[in-house]
This record gives sequence, C-alpha cells and structure tokens, in this order.
Amino acid sequence: MTSPESGSAIAAAAAEATATAAAEAAAEVLPAVEPLTAGPAQPGSPHVVAAFAGAALADLAAPVPGRIAILVGQDLVDALADSPLGGLDLHAAVQPALEAVAGRLGSQVRDARTVSLDDLVAELAAPGGAFTTVPLIGVGIDAAVLVTDDALAGPPAGGSASDAAQPPAARVASASERIETIENTPAFTAPLDEQPRRPFTAISGHRGLEMLHGVDMEVTVELGRTRMTVRELLALSPGTVLELDRAAGSPADLLVNGRLIARGEVVVVDEDFGLRVTEILDDAAAV
Repeated sequence: MTSPESGSAIAAAAAEATATAAAEAAAEVLPAVEPLTAGPAQPGSPHVVAAFAGAALADLAAPVPGRIAILVGQDLVDALADSPLGGLDLHAAVQPALEAVAGRLGSQVRDARTVSLDDLVAELAAPGGAFTTVPLIGVGIDAAVLVTDDALAGPPAGGSASDAAQPPAARVASASERIETIENTPAFTAPLDEQPRRPFTAISGHRGLEMLHGVDMEVTVELGRTRMTVRELLALSPGTVLELDRAAGSPADLLVNGRLIARGEVVVVDEDFGLRVTEILDDAAAV
C-alpha cells in the first residue's frame, strides 16, 4: 500500500516529468542560434523571472486549467526589435513554442500575449499561487518554460499512445533519468535563480537574423483599399461592389507584419489564388 508521503513524492515527480516533457517540446521550435536542451524542472520564483528580458504568456483551454509562459533573453528581444521586417511581437514569434507546451499538457493555447516581467509574476501567481520553471539551455540559460502547478495537475502530457498508457511511476522513472543526467553536469548543480549567467549583450545583425529564420510570419496580399462611412458599411449587402484605390491590372501588395515588402501579379495555381512576385521593395520604396 502506498503511503501518503510516497504518493505525494510520486505526484511531485510526475509533475516535474510533465513540465520537462513540455519544455523539451518547446525547445525544438523556439527561435535560438544554438539548439536548446531542457534542464531540470524546479519551483518558480520572481528571481527566476527577473533573470530574463522578455515574456510571452498564454491561458490554457479547457479542460486543463492554468497558464503557461515562455521567458527569453535579451538576444531574442533585440533580434525581434531590429528585424529587417520591422518590430515583431514576442508572443507571435514564440507562438509555436507555446502551442508545443500546451499540446504536451493536453490542451491548446488561448489569448497569447507579450507581458512585462512584473505582470508575468502577478498573472502566474493568480490562478494557483505557484508555478514550475524549466530552463532551456543553449549557449547559456537562454530561455525558460513556466507552467502553473494547476496545469501540471491536469490531464497527462501528450505524446505517443504508449507513453500515455504508462503508469505514473513508469513516466516518473523515465523523466528522472533525463533530469539526473542534466543535474549531474557541473553547470547545473544549483537552482536556476542561483546560476551564474553570461551577460546579455547585443548580438550581431547576422546572428540576430539567424535566430529568426524559423519564426512563422503572417503574409497578406492586398488588392486595394477604400474608405467608407459607418452608414455605408451598415448598408452593405450581398452583391454590393466596392471600388478600390487600385486600377484593374495593377500589381497587388505583399505585406508582412503590416509592412509592404513586395508587389506582384495575382495568379491562379491549381484553383487557388497565388502571387507571382515581380518587385522586391527596399526601405525607401516601401513607405
């Protein structure tokens, strides 16, 4: 018969295993110059949060309660701010990582947003009062995944059918082996908020752009625009024709993050619309 103490230990180890698995999924898709590896899970604190430069937060969809967050260093924050495509939102850049974490928790992302570090601590503490941190290790401790403890207590982390069918003790043993391997390395024998860190320094433009190579961007093709009064908008009905500020046959605009970067011709490819790019615009021409 399992004692209350051993039951609590198993539950705690299972929660750590779930957090580590979620962080491993995020490490595969988070923008970084060097491949990231998940470190050992540990209790979160304001000191951990303060060691980073930016944060993206998201709620989890039912039935899993709680919130998740991604912390990043100054390198990625600077790369997003100085992108050749203009300033990019942090939460949009790390959206795939947030979705990967939520997927391992058996949920989906709701209402992802970029938040200040101070607001992050307050929002993570609001649901259940505690959260777990898993550092993501590249050149140094480059990022971290934060999961509220109520989320870790929800449905088991996603994965293969065989993993989900394993009893908690088996999942704990597997995760404990991974954690032990990392903890036994000299660089990670102390809690995250006690780790010496490399200073956050501005990276070169080349390396900054390299960090963003895997970031998904929303691309919009615009045929034209017009302005209408509220009365005209309310009078819209099926069959209404809107006159745009673009002559027939004029090239369409290609916009990324709201910024005009190219023009081209609208074509049809296998019954779908497409754009054949005819002109790439420099900064001066794109205004």
